[in-house]
Amino acid sequence: MNPPQAPRVPSIPRRRIADLEVAALGLGCMGMSDFYGPADERASLAVLDRALDRGVNLLDTADMYGNGANERLLAQVLARRRSEVVLATKFGFERAPDGTVTGLNGRPDYVARACDASLRRLGVDHVDLYYLHRIDPAVPVEDTVGAMARLVAAGKVRHLGLSEASGATLRRAHAVHPIAALQSEYSLWTREVEADALPACRALGVALVAYSPLGRGFLAGAIRQADDLPPGDWRRGLPRFAPDSLAANRALADALAAIAAARGCTPAQLALAWLLDRGPDIVPIPGTRRIERLEENLAAAQITLDAEERTRIDAVLAHRPVVGARYPADRMAYIDR
Repeated sequence: MNPPQAPRVPSIPRRRIADLEVAALGLGCMGMSDFYGPADERASLAVLDRALDRGVNLLDTADMYGNGANERLLAQVLARRRSEVVLATKFGFERAPDGTVTGLNGRPDYVARACDASLRRLGVDHVDLYYLHRIDPAVPVEDTVGAMARLVAAGKVRHLGLSEASGATLRRAHAVHPIAALQSEYSLWTREVEADALPACRALGVALVAYSPLGRGFLAGAIRQADDLPPGDWRRGLPRFAPDSLAANRALADALAAIAAARGCTPAQLALAWLLDRGPDIVPIPGTRRIERLEENLAAAQITLDAEERTRIDAVLAHRPVVGARYPADRMAYIDR
């Protein structure tokens, strides 16, 4: 008698960032080391390994996540599985030892130092995708990208990216050196890129890597009030998670949850499927610290929305405006517009 066969896990569709083949859903690693309350390193390593086992190859980190702690976390996996990973990291924010963000730095001399420091923490000789985390208004983007291009020539970086850049800035940067990806917040409750940055990406052949595709967890439906967030969670300081804003935004979450229920999927899966449906040049990078949430997210890659579902979602977005800014005013000042 043959032993029972393990259930087949569907493979994840692939997309392209320049010449990099990546899973349609990547993994944002920020929350494994910072911002969302206490983390468990052992649990995070298990999620990273499971993601790679499932074919998720785009791992996204940054030097400012945990003041380098997130890059050191990934180094433990990269030491064993570097060939399986499309590795992305970022630079540009500077933080004090206590974690306080002290400003932006896009100066050319800093670019090389930041990259070398990331390579040391990650334990690798190159990264596949190196992003400018935010545009430094004190430095022409041409100067910063010129310094980043020298990293490509040196073999330390394969491709360049920007994060939260306007369409005009993206075009200026692309004229200096090809930009492979723009990473910006994009989700059912953050759609500003559709008016400016996304059209520029498509005109230039630049992929859009969507961070916070689940609205920092809100679109998954579990955050009903501020007290649902753990102590120390930075979302408590974001305008959209203020008590009055959350109360208003629940109408959006509830309406989307009803569409998900009719489809037979979770709200998180609907949110990710919606993003994947926006075009083959969009690669969402949801983050999680739990294997069960990873599996839930990956199942979204098997969902194809139909015309009626698209129409219902469009109607919800038109009649359920989001209340609250993405960031407090001081952080919004870092967004290139």
